[in-house]
Amino acid sequence: MFHVKRDDKVKVISGKHKGRMGKVLKVFADEKTALVERVNFVKRHMKAGASAGQQGGIIEKEAPLPISNLMVVCPKCDKPARSGLRELEDGSRVRFCKRCDEQIDT
Repeated sequence: MFHVKRDDKVKVISGKHKGRMGKVLKVFADEKTALVERVNFVKRHMKAGASAGQQGGIIEKEAPLPISNLMVVCPKCDKPARSGLRELEDGSRVRFCKRCDEQIDT
């Protein structure tokens, strides 16, 4: 289980895009990377699709970032914080903010 899930608000803590914030669009568990909205744009040369009617050219899209470079932004205190796991009475596990001690998962 990673500390980052889809639809989390995250902040980039290291690398070329340090300081930027965005929403996680997808997590790639095998590669230990995540796709963050409006962060780490790359240009790709796309060939026109004859059957689909797609237009070719140079397009910009997000590239995955390593999960270790991301920190979850707590929805309660609205600051980047470490997250921990806590087991509830019903046996389910939820993430919590170690800064304000509130649940991140709803």
